[in-house]
Amino acid sequence: MGLGTRALSTAGGILASASLAVFFATPTWAQDLMGQPTPGGIGLQPAASPLKHQAHIFHDAILMPIITAICLLVLGLIIWIAIRYNEKANPVPAKWSHNTLIEIIWTVLPVMILVGISLFSFRLLFAYHDMPTPDLTVKATGNQWNWAYEYPDQGIAEYISAMLPEDEARARNVPYRLAASEPIVVPVGKTVRVLVTAADVIHAFALPAFGLKTDAVPGRVNETWFRAERTGVFYGQCSELCGVDHAFMPIQINVVTEAEFAAWVASKGGSMTPATPAEAPGGTAAQVAVGTTEATAPAAPVAGAIPTAQTATTPTAPAAGTAPAATAPAAAAPAAQ
Repeated sequence: MGLGTRALSTAGGILASASLAVFFATPTWAQDLMGQPTPGGIGLQPAASPLKHQAHIFHDAILMPIITAICLLVLGLIIWIAIRYNEKANPVPAKWSHNTLIEIIWTVLPVMILVGISLFSFRLLFAYHDMPTPDLTVKATGNQWNWAYEYPDQGIAEYISAMLPEDEARARNVPYRLAASEPIVVPVGKTVRVLVTAADVIHAFALPAFGLKTDAVPGRVNETWFRAERTGVFYGQCSELCGVDHAFMPIQINVVTEAEFAAWVASKGGSMTPATPAEAPGGTAAQVAVGTTEATAPAAPVAGAIPTAQTATTPTAPAAGTAPAATAPAAAAPAAQ
C-alpha cells in the first residue's frame, strides 16, 4: 500500500505542477481574433452574439469541468491499478468476479452525469429554437460550390457569393479561403432570421462567432437566428462534406450600422419599407400585428355594401318592397403574415 500511496502522490504533484504551468502561461498566448480562427488558438472563437455566449458557458463551465474530472479519475484509477496490482506487488491475485456496489456505482453515476448535462443542453437548444421576433430575414441557399443569398423583406433578389481568388484576397488583406466576393450584410443589434436550404446536395451554414451551424438540405428549409453585438467582419464555412470543392464555400457576414445597411440595401435595388405585407414573407412585427387585427376583428358592415366573408355570417331579411341584393363571391380576407 505504501508504494501505491507514494505513486499517487507523485502523479498528483506532476498534474498540479502542469496545471499551474499552463495557468501562468495563458497570458502569453496570442489574443484570439474576433470573427475568424486564431493561429495556434486552443479555445472557442470569441462570442459576438447571445447564443454563442450561452454556448461558451455550456462548454467552459459545464462540459469542461465534467470532462476534466472524469479524465483525472480514470487516469488515477489506471495508475493505481497498474502499481498496486501488478505481478510484483501482488503475486497472488484475488479470485472474484463481481462486486455489486461497484457495478451499481458505475451504472448510476454516468446516468446522473448525463441527466445533469441534458438540463443545460436542453436550455441552450430551447434558446436556439425560441427565436425572438425577427427584424429581417436572409435566405441562404447552398450550391456546389457557392452560396446564394436573398433578402425577401427588403426585396433584394438572389445574388451569388463565392470565394475570393487568392491574389484578390491578398490584395485586400483579407483571409484567403474565408473572404467571400459578396458577403451577407446585416445591421448591428438586430435579430436576423436565416432560412437555410440547398439546391443540390446537403451543405451546412456555419459561423462560429455567432454560434451558427444549420444543415442546408435540398427540398427543406431550416431556420436559425442570430443578433450581432458589434460591428465587424465575421467568417464561417460550409461544414458538411458536399463534394470536391467543399473547402471553398466561405461564409462572410459584415455587421454594419443601420445607416450603412440602408445604403447597402439601396445599392442592391431593395427598399427598407416593403409596399405590402405580401412583399415581406414572414412580415415585420408591425405587419404581423396588422394582419392579425384584420383577420380577427371584422369591420362593421356599410349600408349598401356587398357582404364579405367576415360580415355575411348571418343572412338578414330584405326590407319591405325591395328585392334581395344579388350575392357576390366573398372576398378572401388577407391572411396574417
